[in-house]
Amino acid sequence: MRIYELARQLAVASKDILLLLEEMGIGGKTASSSVPPAYLSQIRARFAGEEEVEAAAAEAPPKAKPKPAPPKEEPSAPAVPEGVVPAEGDVVKLKAPVTVGGFATALDTDADNVISAAEGLGETVSEEEPIAPELAVLIGEQWGYTVDVEVPEAPPEEAPVETETVAEEAPPAEAEEAEAAAEREKPAEEAPVRPMRVVPRRTAPPDAPERPAVVTVLGHVDHGKTTLLDAIRETNVTAQEPGEITQHIGAYQVEVKGKLITFIDTPGHEAFTAMRARGAQVTDVAVLVVAADDGVMPQTVEAIDHARAAEVPIIVAINKMDRPNVSSEAVKRQLVDRGLVPEEWGGDVICAEISALEKKGLSDLLDMILLVAEMRELRALRDTPAEGVVLEAELDKRRGSQATLLVQEGVLRIGDSIVAGPVAGKIRAMTDDRGRRLKEAGPSTPVQVIGLSDVPEASELFRVVETDRQARAVADETREAQREADLQPVGPTSMLELSELFAEGEAKVLSLILKADAQGTVEAIESALAQMHTEEVAVNVLHTGVGEVTESDVGLAAVTKPTIIIGFQVSADTQARRLAADEHIELRRYEVIYDLLDDIRQTMVGMLEAKYEEVVVGRAEVRALFQSSRVGTIAGCYVLEGRVPRSAAARVRRGGDVVYEGKFASLRHLQDDVSEMNQGFECGIVVEGFSEFEVGDVIEAVEERQVRRAVL
Repeated sequence: MRIYELARQLAVASKDILLLLEEMGIGGKTASSSVPPAYLSQIRARFAGEEEVEAAAAEAPPKAKPKPAPPKEEPSAPAVPEGVVPAEGDVVKLKAPVTVGGFATALDTDADNVISAAEGLGETVSEEEPIAPELAVLIGEQWGYTVDVEVPEAPPEEAPVETETVAEEAPPAEAEEAEAAAEREKPAEEAPVRPMRVVPRRTAPPDAPERPAVVTVLGHVDHGKTTLLDAIRETNVTAQEPGEITQHIGAYQVEVKGKLITFIDTPGHEAFTAMRARGAQVTDVAVLVVAADDGVMPQTVEAIDHARAAEVPIIVAINKMDRPNVSSEAVKRQLVDRGLVPEEWGGDVICAEISALEKKGLSDLLDMILLVAEMRELRALRDTPAEGVVLEAELDKRRGSQATLLVQEGVLRIGDSIVAGPVAGKIRAMTDDRGRRLKEAGPSTPVQVIGLSDVPEASELFRVVETDRQARAVADETREAQREADLQPVGPTSMLELSELFAEGEAKVLSLILKADAQGTVEAIESALAQMHTEEVAVNVLHTGVGEVTESDVGLAAVTKPTIIIGFQVSADTQARRLAADEHIELRRYEVIYDLLDDIRQTMVGMLEAKYEEVVVGRAEVRALFQSSRVGTIAGCYVLEGRVPRSAAARVRRGGDVVYEGKFASLRHLQDDVSEMNQGFECGIVVEGFSEFEVGDVIEAVEERQVRRAVL
């Protein structure tokens, strides 16, 4: 029986049963793990009441019953008899001959339970006699175990004597008892319930209201992500997309068994990697859709990385199981290669076999989503100003700026003043994913809103403020801060101590000191670093060694600045850390070699010389001409796209040809001088040194931006 099924019978939460199993030394991995039959009555006794269980036991036929909890005064568990290997999950390994008592110890139960189970199968046994391998297998199957018996070549008649002798000579030493107890507890330690991060930026208190789970659907292109959502929503979103490939983030909310689930559909095409990353960053559960006929593909791997980076649990939906000659086992083997071990193979990743096209297996998938959400205890405050994230935004010619928002905290209402980065506005209309008008939206609710002054950037955070004036002020401050940040030189994404020097071009050699836990590891890392040399940037390993980072290592780095000290699976001693802090030497510690190499590679990218390119940030069309005795020819323009800042360079195009390049001398809206005009507005433009405008000319606003080098 699955844990969640038992929880439903007892009307308790799955997490409560998981906690009880941990106390009993079993340690279920997830709510969909199986409960060993030997423990069912004991669990029911804890939750349903002792009297009910005793009454049920009196009416039921004699069956194996779980081992009662040991008395508190018992100091330690008994030693494990020879030939018995403690159970690893649902697998019990034995080396025959094993007595009935030894077999009971392997199953963590009493010999009386095994004797009772044998009698139910028509066999009479005693505690001290060896149990037949066939009988052990049958009893194990009854209780949900796989019993693996290794039978020696020794004559059968010698088995009882050897077993009894071993049992008599086994010393009841305290050390062996402690070791046996540790072995029985080992499975629970190896498979703990995975710690999960709550997505909202502020952790809600335990008494906060529950909120729906936000589920992101990820996977490779054409593996059936949107078809799966269509089947759940019983709509046809795919047909509305150009070429039947999703090209924007869509958010949908559905009701499953009385509970709401918010689904985020992200594009699977490789051109939308950034959008897929945004989806994984706002989710509680990631559903990874893998087609059974294709298996794990490049974007599947990317999706796994995004979900892991967001620290969210992954549920794998193996899709297209309706197709002939497909096997879920092949997909699971590929998942194992990527570090996702299915639950039925001893891991903690739930896999569901589905056919989105034929709507098969969807109920099991939704049950698993609700179970994972229940385990996370998702909560959010409602009595606070609404906050959340912009999933997508666009400019509609008829309705103006409209954005899809995901509320993460508080309640968003009509009339609220909000700010999203450099964009402010007031909520004038709000609809759900089916186009229904809403007056308010609580946590985990996706809505489309109208009333923003401009188009915010997707993945921008939004929040509600008290007044429109405050919203505009916050947006102006953010916009100014972003402009100042754009003027700053772009440095590397890591190794902060070296960023200033690299940006100024003062360092083209990356110096490292490498310490690791073994000499073989040092040689492997040093060899990998040697292959990263380029014509523009070189890696110089000044010193290598085995063991923790010492004060002498930091001293060497101090006299060879800028130098970074890398510790691979080793740390730094106290004196080394103090000296590094005083000398501003950067210490880096890694556990995975790929993380180390990726970080070094990104640092080398940051050392590359900066490149600049011209970017057209806006275009305005000349629609009328006006003469002024003071400033000359004024071009009456309409901003076609982007923005036209006065600080940008001006480029005049006529029929596709550039006829003039210069500066903006004046930018006016009605009677006011302005610093910038946005798309959809009319303005008057005067270009310094140019007056030969013609109606139909296009004035481009051009800015020079520093381009970050992405590769070596």
